[in-house]
Amino acid sequence: MKLHDLTPNPGAKKERKRVGRGISAGQGKTAGRGTKGAGSRSGEEGHLYRQGGNLPFFRRLPFMRGEGFTPPFQVEYNEVNLDQLSVFQSGALVSPEALAGARLLRDPRNPIVLLGRGEMTVPLNVRVHRVSAGAKSKIEAAGGSVELIEG
Repeated sequence: MKLHDLTPNPGAKKERKRVGRGISAGQGKTAGRGTKGAGSRSGEEGHLYRQGGNLPFFRRLPFMRGEGFTPPFQVEYNEVNLDQLSVFQSGALVSPEALAGARLLRDPRNPIVLLGRGEMTVPLNVRVHRVSAGAKSKIEAAGGSVELIEG
């Protein structure tokens, strides 16, 4: 037996019915769909999650949709890391104005938090709104000082 001798079993392959090709074919005019109603029209099955008259499954689930809830009094901080302060000279005052001048702030209107990524090699005098414990210890170990801005 060779590849060209292979054939499917008798009855395994069936020609598709060609509907809507005239009355003599037996499936003309309405093409076996009956008359009128949703079943006679194309696209009648609806979209993927349609469930007839039921409330669709995804709308029955309890999670929030749309805008959700945004806390009105949350504070967005400008995050600055220690490795970004390498642009300042030894003994310089690192204030919000100085950070804005060095283009290290995303939005100068927001308060600033200093985080501890990186190492501190030069002493700096830092004035920010918040500082992490790790950043504070690294600045003081390098001989600098940290002052918190109120409000």
